Amino acid sequence: MSMSSGRKLPQLTIGLIAISLIVAFLTQLQVFSPLANQLKLSWYQLFQGQIWRVITPIFLHFSLLHIVFNMLWLWDLGRAIEAKYGSARLGLLVAVCGVSSNFAQLAWDGPHFGGMPGVVYALLGYIYIQGKFNPWSGLFVHRNIMAMMMAWFVLCWTGILGPIANMAHTVGLVIGLSWGYLETVLVNQRR
Repeated sequence: MSMSSGRKLPQLTIGLIAISLIVAFLTQLQVFSPLANQLKLSWYQLFQGQIWRVITPIFLHFSLLHIVFNMLWLWDLGRAIEAKYGSARLGLLVAVCGVSSNFAQLAWDGPHFGGMPGVVYALLGYIYIQGKFNPWSGLFVHRNIMAMMMAWFVLCWTGILGPIANMAHTVGLVIGLSWGYLETVLVNQRR
């Protein structure tokens, strides 16, 4: 997107990507780096008052493929939502889905996780439902893309790919689908 086209740059999307890239550089994509340990969510540190940990795991990534995959999807999906509904809506989606998926993953498998899979799957689900039930939104995920992402989702749950934050994926997807649907119902009631 260029400024000359009259559209604003997706500032929040760019900001989230920039923070993730900076954190990846500083942690060198290592699970147990000192900075990664400061950003992970754990019950102990949370009960010690370290509230920032409820969101910071979304900025942790532990391989080049992990961050590239997450940032490409964040760029595509986040930018679409931000262009249509603004930074505040995207920020609320990211915050709610990030915190919820982080807590779910912590409860499911402990503190050694990171990345934006919960956020990415939430944005995917949100856009998919908007395209399906609110076509005038202009948001759309092609069914082949949705099928590929769901195949990836199932493959991750098999365990073949190693340790993956599957509960974060699941909670993010459920929240995104639900949020998109509830919003669509409210929009249709107003018409």
